[in-house]
Parts: sequence; C-alpha cells; structure tokens
Amino acid sequence: MNAVSNAVAVSPSATHLLEWLGLWLTPGLGPTRARKLVEHLGTPEAVFRASLTELESAGIQAVSAQSIATGKSAELAREEIARVAGAGATLLSLDDPSYPPRLKEIYDPPLVLYVRGAAEVLVRPGLAVVGTRHPTPYGSGMAERLACDLAAQGLVIISGMARGVDTAAHRGAISAKGKTVAVFGTGVDVIYPKENSRLAEQILALGGAIISEFPLGTFAAPQNFPIRNRILSGMAVGVLVVEAAEYSGTRITARCALEQNRDVFAVPGNVTNKNSWGPNTLIKQGAKLVATWEDVWEDLPASVKLALTPPPGPESGSGSSASLFPDEGLPPHEKRILGLLKADEATHIDEIVERLETELSSSEIFAALFELELNGKVRQMPGKNFVKSF
Repeated sequence: MNAVSNAVAVSPSATHLLEWLGLWLTPGLGPTRARKLVEHLGTPEAVFRASLTELESAGIQAVSAQSIATGKSAELAREEIARVAGAGATLLSLDDPSYPPRLKEIYDPPLVLYVRGAAEVLVRPGLAVVGTRHPTPYGSGMAERLACDLAAQGLVIISGMARGVDTAAHRGAISAKGKTVAVFGTGVDVIYPKENSRLAEQILALGGAIISEFPLGTFAAPQNFPIRNRILSGMAVGVLVVEAAEYSGTRITARCALEQNRDVFAVPGNVTNKNSWGPNTLIKQGAKLVATWEDVWEDLPASVKLALTPPPGPESGSGSSASLFPDEGLPPHEKRILGLLKADEATHIDEIVERLETELSSSEIFAALFELELNGKVRQMPGKNFVKSF
C-alpha cells in the first residue's frame, strides 16, 4: 500500500511531490542514493510500496529502509508540506515543469527545491555571479555594475546572497529592474545574513525568487554553503567570478561549473591583492576575461540570446556599462575629482580637499562629489571616504 497517497486526498502531481519529498527527508539517503533507489524500483511510488526486505536488498542503509517501510518518511513529508504552505513557499520536485532545466543535467540535482517567489523565473537563462565575502570597493563595484548591465539584457542573476560580491550582484540586478535568484544555504525562511532582509524583500517584489534544497528552519551551518554551490553553477549557463582568494567557496563553485560543463568568466584584479588570485588564476587556465557585460554576452549561445527579453529601463543606474576604463564626457571639475579616486582604495574627503585646494573650493568639491555619487560614478564609504565606481 502506498503510505504517501493514502494519507491525504491530493492530486497525482502532489502525490508525486510528496514521494520525492519523503525520499529527501529519509535519514541516511541523500539525493544520489534516492535517485538510484528510484531507478532500481522503477518509480518513486514503487519505492513506497516496497517491503522492508526489498528496500534493504536495494542496498540502502537499514535506517533508511525502516523509515520508508514504516511510513515515517511519508509522515515527515506530510508535515513538511503543511509547514511550507504556512510559510507561503512552494516545493518543486525533479519532474516539475518549473524545476530549473539546467539543474537537472548535473550529477546530483536536488530531489526537491523550496521556493519563495516566482517559480517561473527558474526556467529562464541565468548567470551565476560569485566572489568573496570581503571584496575591495573595485570588486563590489564591478559585481554590481556587471550584474546590472547583464540583468538589463534579460539574464537572470543567480547568487547566494552572502555578504560581499553576492550582495552586490543581487543589488545590481535590482537596480536594473531585472530578475535575480538567491540560492540559500539555509531554509528559505531563514534570511542569512540578517542584514539582507530588505534585499530579500526587493528580490521577491521584482519577480525574483529565493530557493534552497534545505528544509524550513535549517540554520546557517558552515557545511551547507559548499553543498549549495553546485546549485548556483548548475542552474546557470555560466559562472562569473569577480574576486576570490586562493582558498574560498568561490573556488568550489568554479570547479562545479567546470565539472558541469558551464562557461566560466572572470574579472581580472590587482595582482598584489589576495582576492585577485581566484579570477586571475581562472583566466590563466582559460576562463573568459570580462571587462564589460558585452564580454559575457558575446559568448552566450545563440539560443540563449534569443530567449532573453530585456526589461524596460536603462542598462544601469548611471546609464553606462561596467568597464575597467574611466568614463568620458564629464564636466572638468568632476573629471578632475574622479581622476584622484581609485576603485580599490578609499580616499578621505580631507585629502581630496587638500589636493585640490588651489583649483576648487570646498563647496565645489562637495557639489561635484554629490553629482558623481548620484550618477553612480563614486561611492561614499563610512567615515567620509570615497571610491571610484565601475
């Protein structure tokens, strides 16, 4: 007897979801063993009809076989379905039409995905943007502007909503009124880090999504984040690395991308900065060097470009593409100030005033900095420090 479908009156598709979820929640099973078990017995339904002896003979652990045979896995699935509904989230199983198609291609796709927001965005072409949690101003600026410009072309920006490059990438997509997907290493109901709660709201408000393979309430355990990195790369047509140290989670994502036959892109960095080790090494190994969004765009498959529909509005908040090169066409005093600033090192307002005191008054400098900041060419950091944006 099918322990899952007899519990509640549900549609055939919901029954199938319950079965996949039951397998995912079975102790000691995991996605790879679960899929092999389904292949061995034919269907998820057949797994839940099987006897304890049949399950044990399939080679799974005794604790897993007992959980399925006694109905414990089915009960866990029903309880989780109720919690998901109460949290305003949804669940996608491997055979759901809204399940990310590229994610199905990887070696160990999640059996189920928890989703908050618009599930339909998951089937659209996307680019993963990843990097260090401690970027330089140059790194966060490039991540934000490239994500903005690529989102303006219709690409979904996929990242992990961690501090640093991830947060900058999501913000870039939001500034372009584009779609972005955050892949959590926690439950979809656990915002991490907490200061990104407002960012999560903006992602959902603009038709994006928050997804995770982890059950509701899962806290930010360190081991979960490397596990989720295969989803970041697996969903995407390619992975863009902005800044990453030699030993970092970004390396795991880049390695996953290569194993999954995804394109790898990298923004070159200052060779004296430890965060440049990752992208610079990837470029040496054959990753595509990226200075502007066009560098990514020209390597996308023709079928992906045809499928993209750019959202209305400018490509980026400043009206120009992210670039490694300075902007032209500014008023002379703004250009003079911009020439003093660096992308990877903050300059204090007192130093700016001191260096320009023979050319501009302090009020002119303040006004010019205000205009540059409004136009997205300069960013103000804590303590009245300024950096050049890209």
